Formats: sequence, structure tokens, C-alpha cells
Amino acid sequence: MIVRLPRGYQRLAGISPLAVAHDTVADAVREILTHGTLHDWARDHRERWEYQGRGPVYSAPLPGGPRVVVRHAWRGGLLAPLLRDLYLPPTPAPTELLISNILTQVGVPTPPVLGFATYRAAAFLRRADVVTVEVDGRDLAATLAQADPPGRRALAPVVATLIGALTEAGAWHQDLNAKNILVTQKADGTRLAVLLDVDRVRFMPGGDPHVRDANLARLQRSIEKARAAGAVTFSADDWSAVVTRVHEDEEIRRATREARTLDVMA
Repeated sequence: MIVRLPRGYQRLAGISPLAVAHDTVADAVREILTHGTLHDWARDHRERWEYQGRGPVYSAPLPGGPRVVVRHAWRGGLLAPLLRDLYLPPTPAPTELLISNILTQVGVPTPPVLGFATYRAAAFLRRADVVTVEVDGRDLAATLAQADPPGRRALAPVVATLIGALTEAGAWHQDLNAKNILVTQKADGTRLAVLLDVDRVRFMPGGDPHVRDANLARLQRSIEKARAAGAVTFSADDWSAVVTRVHEDEEIRRATREARTLDVMA
């Protein structure tokens, strides 16, 4: 099985069928895998925190390393009830690592994937765990649920910046929703929207307005669904502020690109 790895990552020799980790945490991941799965290690850690995704998601500090989030890979869509967490090798984990690396290089904020491991299951099938750096913050749904009207309006440029970065990168997130956008705070006190669950990202030409519109539409459906369920308060004006900011930011980026082109041609 050949899996192309980004620079700085290594395949962990002697661990079957496939385990990969960043050089800085390779020893810690290898040690954990000699005793069991990554997900079981995080679940049983005395300093664990638990989150909810398609299944339980745990965070814990790596031995001698950063605090990480360990997510077991679960299927979505029509095959989920039948196959649950079973995949053909090499599973989506290597793809998630590559997508995360590409997004980081093109300026889309997303927690770095530090590694993954796959495990033998029935017949030729595999299960997988993925390890990412833990980022402090709350998802957009939880943030909106606790925000007053000025707070919701203040989130417009934060969300718009992420949509703009995705558009510039040509990154279409097929499951962009209020749960897989994390709102965090940078060192200077400003807020940043960080993209989660990047295995559902597909790449189109950079700057394609269809990418922008698809991401906006998917996120709007998610927020509208949460609003209809009474989970968040988000008005049409709040959403209009997001869309307006996205288009304003695009105009600024377009003007900047044109100015740079003129400088080169001068």
C-alpha cells in the first residue's frame, strides 16, 4: 500500500496495517499504538475531555507533546447504517492528512493533522483514527446560541473571512455546517473561524464563485435548520451581513490582485 506523505511526516515502521505521524510526535504515537488504538488511549486517559461528533471524540495530552483531539472515523450518508466505521484500505485518513496540509499551505485555518492509524477489521476492511492538534474555542452553533444581536453581527466578518479563504483556495466543503466551524481567539484578541472535518473538502479552481456560493448555501441551510429547531437565533439580516462581507472582501482581494499585476507589468 503506497500512501504519499507530506514533508515532515513518517510511516511508523512495524505497526500494521498503516500508521503515520508527524516527526515531532512520532515516538509518542508509536508508544500508544503498541498498547492499543489511539481512540481507546484518549478515551481512557485520566485528563480526557469528551466532545460529540458522529461518535464520541476525545482530547488528551500526548506524552511529552501537545493536547490533541482523537476522532474515530465514522461513515456518513447512505452507507452509514450498513458499514458504520468500516472502509476499504487505506481509509479516508490519508486523504484527510493531505487535504489538511494543502489547506494550511493556502491559508485556510484548520487544525493540523498530526497523524492517523488504521486497524484491520472484517475481511479486507479497515477502521481508522485521526489525531489533530486541539484548538481552544466553541463551534459556530454554540457561539450563535449564546450571542446577543450585536454579538451575532460581530461574527459576520469572522465567518466571511473563512468563506473567502475557502473561495480563494477553491475549496468546496461538502458538509460545511455550524458544527464544523470552530470560533477561536487569537493572541491579539481577534476571533478566527477554523475549519473542521476537512475530509469532505474537494478542490475546484481558486476564486471560482461557484465554490463561494456552494459553501455559503450549505452553511446557510445548516444555520436555518438550527434556527428552526430553536437552537440558535439568527435573523435574515444577520445572514445578509455575512454575505455582504464576503462580497466586500472579494472586491478588496480582486483590487489587490489587479494592483499587483499592474506593478509587475510596469
